[in-house]
Amino acid sequence: MRRLRMTAFLALSWCMLSPVHAQQPSAPPAPQGQQPVVLDSVIAIINGSVLLQSDVDEEMRFAALLPPGPNTAPAAGQRLISRVLILQEMKAQQQPVTVSDADVQKSLMELRRILPACAHERCISDAGWKAFLAENHLTEAEVQTHWRQRLAILQYIDLRFRAGIRIDRSEVVDYYQKTLVPEFQKVHEQAPPVASLAPRIREVLLQEKVNLLLRDWLQSLRDQGSVQILNPIYGQSSGDPDNSSNGNGGGA
Repeated sequence: MRRLRMTAFLALSWCMLSPVHAQQPSAPPAPQGQQPVVLDSVIAIINGSVLLQSDVDEEMRFAALLPPGPNTAPAAGQRLISRVLILQEMKAQQQPVTVSDADVQKSLMELRRILPACAHERCISDAGWKAFLAENHLTEAEVQTHWRQRLAILQYIDLRFRAGIRIDRSEVVDYYQKTLVPEFQKVHEQAPPVASLAPRIREVLLQEKVNLLLRDWLQSLRDQGSVQILNPIYGQSSGDPDNSSNGNGGGA
């Protein structure tokens, strides 16, 4: 299950939800002759839940915990939209997911070992980890809350998709011959016997199928619900009568 969690994390980069606020904050009255200062703005409404620009800004801060990649507002917004849809579905299904404090601490320690930004075991020490968080304008409490929700979502995905997937031997052999053997040939090495690699190949293929199912499921949630994008840089709306011809919600 740990490998599945890391695959979902790397492939989708979606389990880092910032809190979604109930309404847009209002700016204090501006003095006469001055333009009002906009403190925040609504970027999307997902089945009635409001997503703010400040949520996107916070998500971009938490990108420090993701594998290296573009850290843009549109990408952060799409991650948040997908995550809100998943959380809404979890609530609707009333499927209990429990994440203990020990689970959170164990997973965070694993993260501290593999984060590229924490190379040379810098984040293994408490002092190094605190320095890393400070550099990225994060607090320990924020990260723990964030990570607990991430683990809950991944556990839900595991329960929903993994159990029904089967990998037969022909798929294992095909992956071995078409993917692994050529990789060994590139470095002029003999590939190990397929039997010795079969368990790992099955896990890789299982993870790939889970990711495909998850992607399709997210698309169906967008199409069946109402995702109203108020700022066009975050994609297109979907699931409402005015945008039923689009139906893609800007992608997952």
